[in-house]
Amino acid sequence: MQAQYKEILQAYLEGRGETQLYLAQQLGKWFLKQNVAPEEIIDMHLHTMEEMVDMPEPVRESFQLLTEVMIEYGNTYREHRSLRSRQKQLESEIEVAVTMQQTLLSEKVPSLEGVDIGLVSVPAKKMSGDYYHFVRHDADLFSVAIADITGKGIPAALCMSMIKYAMDCLYLTRLDPSEILFFLNGIVERNIDPSMFVTMLCGCYCLESHHFRYAVAGHEPGFLYRAKEETFYDLAGQGIALGVKRGAKYPEYSIGLEEGDLLILLTDGVTERKMGERFLQREELIGYLQAEVGRSAQEIADNLYRRLLELSHFELPDDHTMIVIRRA
Repeated sequence: MQAQYKEILQAYLEGRGETQLYLAQQLGKWFLKQNVAPEEIIDMHLHTMEEMVDMPEPVRESFQLLTEVMIEYGNTYREHRSLRSRQKQLESEIEVAVTMQQTLLSEKVPSLEGVDIGLVSVPAKKMSGDYYHFVRHDADLFSVAIADITGKGIPAALCMSMIKYAMDCLYLTRLDPSEILFFLNGIVERNIDPSMFVTMLCGCYCLESHHFRYAVAGHEPGFLYRAKEETFYDLAGQGIALGVKRGAKYPEYSIGLEEGDLLILLTDGVTERKMGERFLQREELIGYLQAEVGRSAQEIADNLYRRLLELSHFELPDDHTMIVIRRA
């Protein structure tokens, strides 16, 4: 290495050509790949110069000072490379977590006679804090849940996986929505950090009577559209978020749907959308929904997402999840 460097340096001092500068650049790239420290390069330059010319003592001593100065740069450089390596490893682990989360949320929207369902769920970043769940129990009953987990990233993904498998077990017991939230609250309260909590709406839809029973845990209840009245109403519902209070109870609500009626279930990434310097008003959101009521459930969900994305200048500050259920 030193012999090659000497050859390049000597040729440059003799002719100061562009070729030697190019070769020096390529050698510098090789040094980077080999993790050669800056002070080692300075030391090599000093020894090469000593072989080529008779250097005055002050010049030689100045190189020693420069070497000491560059030692700290070298330490920082090595630390930087170590951090980059760790960052790449972390990014790889995050990609695995993203794939796992997508698996948790990969449930297909159920195809049901007499009911049209649409879904849009888009994370603001790689990993989402929103969660949704569909379960078909039998020919006449299906359940739906929508949740928002505080925070983002890996902690939210771990919490989501816990909720997913807890709900799978709870649904096997055919519990009512209020009972599911009661037991789920105990699981969340015991197993997540006190700084975290989960909001959720959990409901079940009877295809025979077209009644929707649901319970709310600190979550945005959503909207009910009455086709005969051509009017949107706020869904009733209140209850403390999951993981906040041990033994919390959750009241249950019931509504009947007639032909053309809509249920709009969503997270606060929809209702609290920031548009420039202001936030989306609830009346505005209802107006956008009103303009879409004649479309299919999936078209309503898709069109509203695109509309809000345009209004927020294609920025998604929070996870966006919406479920639309229409009685056909």
